[in-house]
Amino acid sequence: MLKTHFKYLALLLVFLTIGCAKRGSITGGDKDTIAPVLKSSLPKNFSTNFNGKQIKLVFDEYVKLKNANKQLIISPPMKSQPEILPYTASKTITINIKDTLQPNTTYSFNFGQSIEDNNESNPYSQFKYIFSTGPYIDSLQLKVKVKDALELKTDNFVSVMLYEVNEKFNDSTIYKETPRYVTNTLDSLEMVTLENIKAGKYLLIALKDNGNNKFDPKSDKIGFQKRHITIPNDTLFEVELFKENLPFKALKPTQVTNKKWVMGYEGKAKGAKVTVKNGNEILPTVVTQMPKKDSLQIWMKPVKADSLQVLVEKDNFKADFYVKGKSSKTDSLQVNAVFTSNLPMRERYALNSSTPLVKFDKTKISIKNKDSLSVDFTTEYDDFQQKLYLDFKKEPLESYKIQLMPGAMVDFYDTVNDTLNFKATTKNLSDYGNLRLLLENVKRFPIIIELTDKDGKVKYTEYSEGNNTINFDAIEPAKYVLRIIYDDNKNKVWDTGSFIEKRQTEEVIYFPKEIDVRANWDVEQPFNLK
Repeated sequence: MLKTHFKYLALLLVFLTIGCAKRGSITGGDKDTIAPVLKSSLPKNFSTNFNGKQIKLVFDEYVKLKNANKQLIISPPMKSQPEILPYTASKTITINIKDTLQPNTTYSFNFGQSIEDNNESNPYSQFKYIFSTGPYIDSLQLKVKVKDALELKTDNFVSVMLYEVNEKFNDSTIYKETPRYVTNTLDSLEMVTLENIKAGKYLLIALKDNGNNKFDPKSDKIGFQKRHITIPNDTLFEVELFKENLPFKALKPTQVTNKKWVMGYEGKAKGAKVTVKNGNEILPTVVTQMPKKDSLQIWMKPVKADSLQVLVEKDNFKADFYVKGKSSKTDSLQVNAVFTSNLPMRERYALNSSTPLVKFDKTKISIKNKDSLSVDFTTEYDDFQQKLYLDFKKEPLESYKIQLMPGAMVDFYDTVNDTLNFKATTKNLSDYGNLRLLLENVKRFPIIIELTDKDGKVKYTEYSEGNNTINFDAIEPAKYVLRIIYDDNKNKVWDTGSFIEKRQTEEVIYFPKEIDVRANWDVEQPFNLK
């Protein structure tokens, strides 16, 4: 009898254990990683003779649209963007076409990564809905690689376009009209394919623009193929993006102090001629660059006048401005050092002045080392930047005292400086690194050699008119990006291109990896430019 009770008790414990195990084993299952599937579309994908105003896409699960304004690419572009509904999760996406469709044209709706399932956000990658308003679907394609003409990193969301070269086409078309075909690099692509193209002759361009598919030189980068392209074509084409230099244009000056007016501008201002008149009297002026801004500073001596005439001329630009102003603020001569403590071995010692300088007396300037010995120096003044350079031979682990006695400087307003004292020190050469470049297969000279940081900021520059061995001595320890610029017009700067002039940028070649320069190291780096 006792054994029977034990049997029932054991059986009860088994059932309780099984019940507990069942309750503890409930899970959500594996994570959904499967993208949505298109079950049907109305009209069907790849339909011909399309003449409707609405498209419905039906999926096997609830989907949502994410960043459709950036991801969705419609080619050819529509003047009136379609309405895409709903704005919430649904199994059906409805496209209401607002534009008048072109006859005998193949349209492509590339949704990029914008269609996702509602629960896990799995994208239906690069889904395309295609239809034709004519009897067949155009099926030709063109592959294009996009890069930046100067920078190592290329912008994302670059539009790649084809303009049909017909009787209506001219060079101004890209400023006024949208292209025949368009695609986009989105957020990661370097190479794109323009698809569903019909045979013909086209202009190929790329734009980093504001999304209106038209070229605005004030804000957009452009890249283009100089020669027109004939489709079909199996060539991989490359376009290089650049920002055009705008033609010089001056804006109306405004008074800041009783001695200074500020004038904004577009383009490049150096070399602009500014004439200020009080009636028929031409007033003495000095024009300088406003630091870190696209503005010029017009310095003049205080004058009593109801208004002044400011004439600005440069290249093809000419304008007269009539300005009024009464400011009680004034400018005083102030001088500050560019380097307040450590003076890099490769840099020139420089002083900035708050007002333009017109005279210097070198006999009232002295430079002494830590042993109080005089250091020989020369001077150079950049009147456009208001910067006085004191050039002298720098020694490692040295300290310098720079003194300017009263009258060493005289500014445009005949103000002289008070006694000024500055200090600068240099580090040991072992704190720096040295880099020697051995260039091979240079196609032509002169060349500009630049070391930049990873963000493209230029740290050091050398110029060669024929030497294949380039030395960067005493540079800060860091990882550098190396690039070579073929300076074809010999002006010692990289020159951008022009669409109207059909001129590409000066050629830039990057070394394929970063160069690590460490303290107290000598690095020798070959670079084959072939």
